[in-house]
Amino acid sequence: MIPDTMTAVLLTGHGGIDKLDYRTDVPTPRPGPGEVLIRVAAAGVNNTDINTRIGWYSKAVTEDTGTGGAEGFDTVDDADASWSGVPLTFPRIQGADVCGQVVAVGEGVHPSRIGERVIVRNMLRTYVDYRPYECWTIGSECDGGFAQFCVAPARETHAVDCDWTDAELAAIPCAYSTAENMLHRAGLGAEKVLITGASGGVGSAAVQLAKRRGAHVIALCSPAKVDAVRALGADQVLDRGADIVAELGEVSVDVVVDLVAGDGWPALLDVLRRGGRYATAGAIAGPICQIDIRTLYLKDLTLYGCTFQEDVVFENLVRYIEAGEIRPVVAATYPLCEIAKAQEDFLAKTHTGQLVLIPPEVAR
Repeated sequence: MIPDTMTAVLLTGHGGIDKLDYRTDVPTPRPGPGEVLIRVAAAGVNNTDINTRIGWYSKAVTEDTGTGGAEGFDTVDDADASWSGVPLTFPRIQGADVCGQVVAVGEGVHPSRIGERVIVRNMLRTYVDYRPYECWTIGSECDGGFAQFCVAPARETHAVDCDWTDAELAAIPCAYSTAENMLHRAGLGAEKVLITGASGGVGSAAVQLAKRRGAHVIALCSPAKVDAVRALGADQVLDRGADIVAELGEVSVDVVVDLVAGDGWPALLDVLRRGGRYATAGAIAGPICQIDIRTLYLKDLTLYGCTFQEDVVFENLVRYIEAGEIRPVVAATYPLCEIAKAQEDFLAKTHTGQLVLIPPEVAR
């Protein structure tokens, strides 16, 4: 039975954690043509959710994500504070990670899909007619997984056959697709790769996925997390505050996968070999960096900004899961009503891996 109303967390505007409104009377969505309705079993917590809430994507914001993570920013321009650059519509149900069970289908979707255990591709192409370099982020441009039910395009809702918990599956869509996309775009093979922010959701995913490709992984993280990151498969772990040029030497790395940016960014290009590649999908230490263009062109470097994902990226993740080639680390789970606590803990960054929210069960 699908109830008329559901429990969900509504984002009521850009700002602090107080903008998250836990409600039990939100209308349950209905699937339209080509869509499925998912009973959400678990939803991961990501930088994407926090960045969208605080409006960090606005060019008016120049600080690191942690500075405004709890309270928000005073400088946000709502006009460009989303992934797409189009103002968000409020209230919005966030949640870029969706794991659950299909319970209803819209017109044009075969009823046999009902009952499937699924995850949803977080960078949706259906709603932009699969145009290159365009996408909607679930939980940003459309409602996401911080609720008992969620609607998603059937074409981008993937059945997964594995023995993982729901929380483990919910750790995959945003973090692992972001990591795999960077490795895919940079064409990483059996090479030497430097990964920043290696203890976070995306960073820990990148370590595992890079090892799967046969790479020699050098990871940067805080000293307290060295053992945990090494357990993920990293071959070498350095303090995130280390002088990486002194530790590794110039022109010593084939690929850099960066989620941090900030003041230490120039050194990442210094350690790249001639013809090396740099890929980024985050800037948690600050989005404004200084570049010496001579380093870029004299070393024949290639820089990749990675948001849009080709279809094969998410399809590969499902294949890796079903083949038992990867497995996420879930640091903690929280009931959906404790979303504020979950985001506070996420911002504290004392964990390794993913934090996951569990919606209340639905009467059946």
